[in-house]
Order: sequence, then C-alpha cells, then structure tokens
Amino acid sequence: MPSRNSSDLVVVGAGVVGAACAYYATRSGLSVTVIDRGCVAGGTTGAGEGNLLVSDKAPGPELDLALLSTRLWRELAGLLPSRIEYEAKGGLVVAPGGTGMDALRDFAAAQRRAGVTAQEVPPGRLNELEPHLAPGLAGGFHYPQDAQVQPALAGAHLLRASGARVRTGEEVTGILTGANGEVRGVRTSAGAVHAPYLVNAAGTWGGELARLAGVHLPVLPRRGFVLVTEPLPRVVRHKVYAADYVADVASGSAALQTSPVVEGTPAGPVLIGASRERVGFDRTLSVEVLRRLAARATALFPVLAGVRAMRTYAGFRPYLPDHLPAIGPDPDVPGLLHACGHEGAGIGLAPATGLIVARLLAGGEPPLDVGAFSPARFRAAA
Repeated sequence: MPSRNSSDLVVVGAGVVGAACAYYATRSGLSVTVIDRGCVAGGTTGAGEGNLLVSDKAPGPELDLALLSTRLWRELAGLLPSRIEYEAKGGLVVAPGGTGMDALRDFAAAQRRAGVTAQEVPPGRLNELEPHLAPGLAGGFHYPQDAQVQPALAGAHLLRASGARVRTGEEVTGILTGANGEVRGVRTSAGAVHAPYLVNAAGTWGGELARLAGVHLPVLPRRGFVLVTEPLPRVVRHKVYAADYVADVASGSAALQTSPVVEGTPAGPVLIGASRERVGFDRTLSVEVLRRLAARATALFPVLAGVRAMRTYAGFRPYLPDHLPAIGPDPDVPGLLHACGHEGAGIGLAPATGLIVARLLAGGEPPLDVGAFSPARFRAAA
C-alpha cells in the first residue's frame, strides 16, 4: 500500500518533463511521488518560452519525438484547463537573402518527407501572415504544426492532473539501493522515500542526480536570456525566427550565439530571444546579450523599436553533446530511468518523453524507436 514514504515510482524533478512522466505513469496504474528541491516548474520550465516546435528539427529521432509530442499536446490541451494558454498558432521561418532561402527549401523538403507540413511563403505574401515584418526579406516557410503553451502553467496543471504526490522543497541527497545495486528509493533532506523505480527528470541538474547514483550523464547548462516587452496588441501572430536559429540550435559551441526569435503571447507581451552560451550556472545579467537580442528583433519587426522592454529573465537549457535527450533505463543501475537533456526543446518534447517512460516501466513497447535516446551511449566515453 503506497504511503507518504513509499510509491511504485519516484520522479525527481517537478518541471514539465517530470510532470509528463508522472501523468502517463499514473495512467498506467503506478503510484508516483514527485520530488523537487525547489518549486513546481521552478527551473528550466519556468524560464522557457513554451515552444512546441517541429520547424527547427531535421529529420531523425528528435523530429519523430516532436511529431508524437505535437499530437499528444493537442490531446492534453483538450483535457487541461484553458489557462495553459495552448495556441496552435504556427511558426514562420524567414530568410533575409536568396542563399538562406535555398537552404530553407532543402531543409523543408527533407522535413516534408518525414511528416512535417512546411509551406513556402514568397516574399510578396509574408505580410499576409505577419503585417509588421520588415520589408526586403527573401521569403520564408510557414509551419502550421508549431504551437505554444505558457510553460509554468502547463507543467503545473499537468502535474496536478497526474494525481501524483508532490513533495517540493526537498533535495535528493542520495539513492537507496539493494544488495545488487538496484533502486530502492531516494534519501532526501526530509527523509527517505522508498520505490523500486526512479526517474531522473532533473533537467539541467540531471548529471548531478546521475552522479548520486554512481553513473555518468554529461548534462551541462546552456544559458539563454529572454526579453519581455510591455503588453501590446497582437503585433506578432506566429512564432517568427530567422533561418540561422536552426544552425544555432544544432551548434555545440560554448560561445555566445544570438539569432532573432520573436513571438506574441495571449497576455500581450512579446517574447524576444534567442541566445545560447555555456557559462556554467552563472546568472549574471549580460547587457551585451540583451543589446543583441533587441537589435535583431527590431531589425525583423521595426515596429518594436519604440516598445519598452518590461523585464528580462535567464534560464539554463540541459545540454547533452549530441543534442538528443537521454530517455530510458540506465544500463548500470536497475530501476533507474533517465528523462533529461532535452536542451531548449523539453517543453515541446515532454509528453512523448513521459509516454515512453510509462511504457518502459509497464514493460510495453514504446511508441517509437528509442535507441537513439539510450543513456548507454555516453558510457563508452565516460
């Protein structure tokens, strides 16, 4: 009989990925306890923009995961309260010149073969989709499958809908194991919680939790800033970004990278990104990053030049070297599963990740091939 100190499954991490793991696990009949040293959605989830994207992913395992998650988010949007601000608003990727447009055509053609809807938009029709776009762009592609949620609300409501027991403000300080090294629960700052299964959904801190279990998972923080404008009429209708954003997402560089990403929200503020740099867990405000973000956003949408920035915030994407999340059982610790390392795509990929974890825990077939996400791929390099 489950109690406050025992469950079938402990999930470490109360962000949207942990919430999705809890949601689908409880629906498969498991009792679940979710533990977080902070608050619900208090880490990477709360610092995200809520993007649910297929537009920025090349054909391969991550795109397959995104397409599945796109379908699952649509289902969840019908079940969770409207306050999660789910918007199937679509994305628009634009190219400043002919060379960039040729690259977008090749990219979109490969995506279409993988099941993505990508519609070319000639330069003369860009303003039909986004009336305030700067003139002179070479064209773009519209991705109607792209969507958005308010990430903290989505994570919180998904976790509440799971029915899992939630313990916040408790730091996991150790992994309890049996005679053969198998998981028997966790030790926290408030005592032990016993369970035969443990899911590492600790996001950027997933590598630290793995180390507590005595295993290697090379998760690193990748910092990003977001500018938030004052509330406005809906001057930006889609998620709009320049073609070089795709290259930045795929880059492994530790250096600062910025590319214009602009989107409106139902509440009125416009969100402006995106930056990427590996500087550890340094939250120091970077005026240079904010200057670049503002300059690139106003070049794309000149109307924003006279708009006030209301605030800015920083977050840390959980980066793995091959840009794929770790999803599945640990090869060395029976009962330990990983669900972290999604970098900037965790909100979009959360439902598929949770469904995979639940299927694996139940001994069933996962909904897609998960071989590319296996945590075992990092052990040879450890």
